[in-house]
Amino acid sequence: MSSQRAEAPAVSAVICTRNRPDKIGQAVASVLASDYGYFDLTVIDQSTSDATERVLKEVVQRDARLRYLHVDQSGLSKAYNTAIGRTSGEILAFTDDDCVVPSDWITRIVEAFAADDESELLYGQVVPLSDVERNLTPRLEIPRAERLSRSDGFKVFGMGANFAARRRLFSRIGGFDEILGGGGPLKSSQDYDLAYRAYRAGSVILLRPEVQLSHDGRREHDDWPSLLRNYGFGDGAFYSKHVRAGDLYALWLLVFRVTQQFARSMWKRARRRGGFGERTYLQGFFCGVRDSFKFDVDRRGRLYRARTG
Repeated sequence: MSSQRAEAPAVSAVICTRNRPDKIGQAVASVLASDYGYFDLTVIDQSTSDATERVLKEVVQRDARLRYLHVDQSGLSKAYNTAIGRTSGEILAFTDDDCVVPSDWITRIVEAFAADDESELLYGQVVPLSDVERNLTPRLEIPRAERLSRSDGFKVFGMGANFAARRRLFSRIGGFDEILGGGGPLKSSQDYDLAYRAYRAGSVILLRPEVQLSHDGRREHDDWPSLLRNYGFGDGAFYSKHVRAGDLYALWLLVFRVTQQFARSMWKRARRRGGFGERTYLQGFFCGVRDSFKFDVDRRGRLYRARTG
């Protein structure tokens, strides 16, 4: 980490990647072009070949801010936890290997945290790299700045492509649930789970539209059923874990989510607008609830754990 002034916190940026050597170069280049003066960038590579390492080898040699680590274990939550353990910045800023960040991305994150001393987690906007692909690219829109907390209210929200956290948050609540998340047994929703655990622990979560990046993540029409099913699967497993831990508010959130998706599906069908996406999501959701019972729940830590014996 570069030397720093007391008023400028050190930031550790993180990109977790797997088998995207065609995307990782532009993602890394965009982060390294940041105008913030006190940051480093760690790439956690879970690829099954050395293609990504070859893409980044020259960059690592010429830019001391970039650190590359290949790990054999798969799973996005495991990659996040590895990054948390291998970095030292007071603030961690995460993006994906198919994203492009503007030069002020880190600066805006630091400014948002500086404006609210209680804040520990932040989500920013994710917009399509091209407006032409808007309806085919996963995105996260934040119309206005919001503050989520015990006193301000809460909603299930987030996307792993653009978030940041103070290191102290992980010291208080632990890392990501490694059973959840892409590449894990329960497929997704590690971001929702982290936000909910932060909320339960009394953290303040910021939603900031000015912390924006571009997602070069177009999905073809044939990809969406599987994507929506996996989203639903992870969501079902996320809600189920907290309900099984005896959390009545989580039960209310689960019922609200199912009712909301069912109502949208019925509304679209009544107007002959489909509703296929909502039905696919709900199918995945209930499969996620079912499969969550393959794992035990640590009620105190709010983490899944593998069953023994």
